[in-house]
Amino acid sequence: MSKLDRLIDNKVLQNISVWIFIYLIGLVSIQSDNVLLDAFLGVIFLAVPVYIHNLKILPLFFSKHKWLALFLFVLNIALFTCIGLYFLSDALNHFEWRMVYNMVGILILVLFVGSALKVAGDSFTRRQQEKDAELKLLKAQLNPHFLFNTLNNLYGLSVVKSDKLPNLMLKLSDLLRYSLYDTKDKFVPLEEEIKYLENYISLEKIRLEKTTINFKIKGNITNKQIAPMLLIVFVENAFKHLSTENGKVDINIFPEENKLHFSCKNTIDLENPIEESLEKGRSGIGLVNAKKRLALIYPEQHDLKITNHKDNFHVDLILDLP
Repeated sequence: MSKLDRLIDNKVLQNISVWIFIYLIGLVSIQSDNVLLDAFLGVIFLAVPVYIHNLKILPLFFSKHKWLALFLFVLNIALFTCIGLYFLSDALNHFEWRMVYNMVGILILVLFVGSALKVAGDSFTRRQQEKDAELKLLKAQLNPHFLFNTLNNLYGLSVVKSDKLPNLMLKLSDLLRYSLYDTKDKFVPLEEEIKYLENYISLEKIRLEKTTINFKIKGNITNKQIAPMLLIVFVENAFKHLSTENGKVDINIFPEENKLHFSCKNTIDLENPIEESLEKGRSGIGLVNAKKRLALIYPEQHDLKITNHKDNFHVDLILDLP
């Protein structure tokens, strides 16, 4: 990123530029003996309700609390209209009703302009973050360590001419095709995502013959969609940090009408602390990026709980399905 790009993306400079522009408008529109000071005080006065609106009230309009947002929007305008009229009438030594209309109109105009700039800026930032998340997702397709180990295991089966080999080769082929070609859309059929998990688990079973692996699906998975390769992050980490002795992995998927409940629980390898490797994202996508993808694709439409007990690690995720 060039210096110019960094300056353009700097939110502090963006805000300063907007207020300088408003200050210049004030200089040519305000008629007073001390126009420089009055224009500056006007900018300070308008900045307070704008930032209250953008930081606290505006996000509520995009949540389930729209009526509360509307109430706070009106309250914000009413409060600063009263404050503005108090100082304005005191400075002019008189009061007129048109001052009320003018003050309300100015506040509404400034708040709407501020909201438009805020939404446009957040939309641009979100698109950039989505692109970054997509790049990390591509890097995660497919974990080369997993692929290398799987090919070695398949080679071992080919040497002894195991009857399992053709079916497992087919599963590996499906796994590669899905991860490389079928995950370009924002949402994919839940059936395909679950089939991907099943193929992944089947290949892991080659390496972990003594591990107890339970994978249960309860409910209707047809006609439902989900963000691609979202659940595999938690499943892959479950196998990566699995305890070597008496290892156990429990994966449960419970689709409902408009929700999906996903649970993944595994025993922990105490010699390999899970927090550090998960946060660093050794799989290429990691817990940090998984949380980012959830926040971008399912804003206020998911509930993620991660519990790290002494002997097991538990991920519990509830998604609102599109």
